Amino acid sequence: MVPPPNQPAQNSQFTQQFLSNVLSQRGPSALPYAEDVKWLIRQHLLTLIDVYPSLQPKTATFNHTDGRTVNLLQADGTIPMFYQNVTYNIPIVIWLMETYPRHPPCIYVAPTRDMIIKRPHPHVNPSGLVSIPYLHNWIYPSSNLVDLIRELSHLFGRDPPLYTRQARQNPNPNGNLNPSITPQSVSSSAASNTASVRPGIPQRIYSASPYGGRFPPSPQRQQTDDPTEVYKKNAINKLLESLHGDIAVLRKNREAEMEGLFNAQGLLRQREEHLSKGLREMQEEKEGLEQQLQMILMNTDILEAWLRENEGKLTMNHGNLNVDEVFEPCDPLSKQMLECTASDLAIEDVIYSLDKAFQEGSIPFDQYLKNIRALSREQFFHRATSAKVRAAQMQAQVANMAARASQFVM
Repeated sequence: MVPPPNQPAQNSQFTQQFLSNVLSQRGPSALPYAEDVKWLIRQHLLTLIDVYPSLQPKTATFNHTDGRTVNLLQADGTIPMFYQNVTYNIPIVIWLMETYPRHPPCIYVAPTRDMIIKRPHPHVNPSGLVSIPYLHNWIYPSSNLVDLIRELSHLFGRDPPLYTRQARQNPNPNGNLNPSITPQSVSSSAASNTASVRPGIPQRIYSASPYGGRFPPSPQRQQTDDPTEVYKKNAINKLLESLHGDIAVLRKNREAEMEGLFNAQGLLRQREEHLSKGLREMQEEKEGLEQQLQMILMNTDILEAWLRENEGKLTMNHGNLNVDEVFEPCDPLSKQMLECTASDLAIEDVIYSLDKAFQEGSIPFDQYLKNIRALSREQFFHRATSAKVRAAQMQAQVANMAARASQFVM
């Protein structure tokens, strides 16, 4: 992706819009930069383009040495170089790696098809990779692209990294040999054609290089190239193509395996949630059963104590028990409750007998009403007393259960 071309006056606006769009993308198409440094990356590129308008920001695919491909930002174009009082334009590509700006960018010299890289060169290896002290001493956040390019331009001016090839002689129709014209992009009017070998002037025609998404076809070699070198380079290209193909197949298989593992992981997580939920329910049920067991144990103790007490009484009386003495109140409240309940039931029986006698005509009506009124009044007092005794018994039972529970826990 590249920003749309336009007039120079609007180029800065389009560059800002382009960088804002690509750095604000989310999802699978997002650039692999940290969110907290995307604004700083935008400022670095805008400052670089403002100082060096010949460089333009783009997004392209970068191939790592391990076969991984990633979409990154790059600044593509030329930088000025002053050599023997003449200005030349050196083509470079600045890759902003995933860890930029905490780590330095990756810079390649991009020779055109009529250019060759000087061998050996102290700062550029045969593949075009640039290595200068500024990159090795990169310090975040003080280091920036503008100072990097200035240092690079100064070092290239002292020792140019590119040279033009020797011009080939092509026969014309009349049989004469005329030298072919070497393309030049000299920005200074002092450039001349007197030297057959001199610092290269780039064009925007890129040859095969270690950067980019694909390997374009290699340019035609001159007849002066060594056949052994040509064969070696062709073999290396074939091996690289085969290697990239194998890496692509291997990556596709590994992605399929990872997708299967991710699906299995999701299924295992769902099962883990179900198991955790079932475990929680079982623990809650266990706590409820333990509480019920405590209540049963307490009631068992009470029943066993009652049985021991009454078995002793049965042994003492030799089996001759008085029905009225079978149940004895255990405390004053129980005794009072028993008396009130017995009186209430007795009055209920008397009222029933009076109703039957009145229906049969055994007693007069006024005597019936007088007795019913008196009995009902007495029954009301007995029932009210029973209600108060029952409430007091409930309070005493609760206090007794709390004391037993504390003793059980201890």
